Amino acid sequence: MEGMQVLHMNKGEREASYATNCTVQRQIISFGNTILEEAVAESLQNTLPKSMGVADLGCSSGPNTLMVISEIINHVYHTSFEMGLPLPELRVSLNDLPGNDFNHVFESLPDFYNKIKKDKGIGSDRCFISAMAGSFYGRLFPTNSLHFVHSSSSLHWLSQVPLGLDNHNIVNKGKIYISKTSEECVVKAYLSQFERDFAVFLRSRAAEMVAGGKMVLSFMGRASPDAAAEVGSHQWELLAQALMAMAKESVVQEEKIDSFNAPYYAPSPQEVRNVIDEQGSFVVNHLEPFEIGWDGGCVDENGFEKHNFELEETGKGNAKGKAQQVAKTIRAVVEPMLEVQFGTQIMDDLFRRYGQLLQDYFSKTVAKHINIVISVTRKF
Repeated sequence: MEGMQVLHMNKGEREASYATNCTVQRQIISFGNTILEEAVAESLQNTLPKSMGVADLGCSSGPNTLMVISEIINHVYHTSFEMGLPLPELRVSLNDLPGNDFNHVFESLPDFYNKIKKDKGIGSDRCFISAMAGSFYGRLFPTNSLHFVHSSSSLHWLSQVPLGLDNHNIVNKGKIYISKTSEECVVKAYLSQFERDFAVFLRSRAAEMVAGGKMVLSFMGRASPDAAAEVGSHQWELLAQALMAMAKESVVQEEKIDSFNAPYYAPSPQEVRNVIDEQGSFVVNHLEPFEIGWDGGCVDENGFEKHNFELEETGKGNAKGKAQQVAKTIRAVVEPMLEVQFGTQIMDDLFRRYGQLLQDYFSKTVAKHINIVISVTRKF
């Protein structure tokens, strides 16, 4: 399975599209806004650019894409004013894989330009937005061209299925990600792939960024040193259970489940820091894990779930409604890669079963993700 071909979200604005089901990702972006603001200000103070290169890596499509850019522009605008400096020219690059729904983003640009012109007086002659299609696990931009880099909800996706876990070397039977029953070689393969990919990402950005430039990254992770910890892997465990139930009814072939491994890894904070320190191009300013509910709601310091008023207003705040919404959220993200392995015809049945498993799970526990947010500076 070629990751470059299938790692994209569901396109358009239909019920199962990413644009319609990106509440979790929006909440993650909102949580990191204070860190984003500080990093943008420090980047301007460090580099004093007349023309500022900004990149959003793994931008996807839908309402979150230009929301991030709007926040960055807002922080640049206010910091420049506070420093008594003219607003730099803004060169904004939106990056994702070639299969991303860039057309959806482009169609939103006229309204976006009108808004920043009205709110900030920033015209299209001062802000230039373009797309850069390609994998961020490699070079994308010219040397020393970027002053600020952002990436949210993307770096948990690997460049490929971990080496050794392919169709000809089945070692993760009945599973599609790391689980409690996975052999140690599976865990090692996933960690090794993450370490290689993240090191390549950092090395590529180091070449593209100016000294003193800043980078803010956030992605799914885990708090536990155990890669098979429930918080970090259980969404995949439940999906594997739904697939195995279908295999028992001969709806899918069990061999196809055995040979599928998600190109995904939820690292621990220490694993992230280890790669940054070893690669050596960046100084860590901030590295923090935080909890977020599977439906995008917050989890308080006592482990209790706070109300997600957005879902309650749409009638999705009950357990069944929450399960259905989470199933749609997961489907919007992983359906393209599952279709390649299992076919389009089983998707409705698969996510119906997945929703039932989610409902049972939510009745027993507060389901939460761990997200890791990081701010780093390119070394001088």
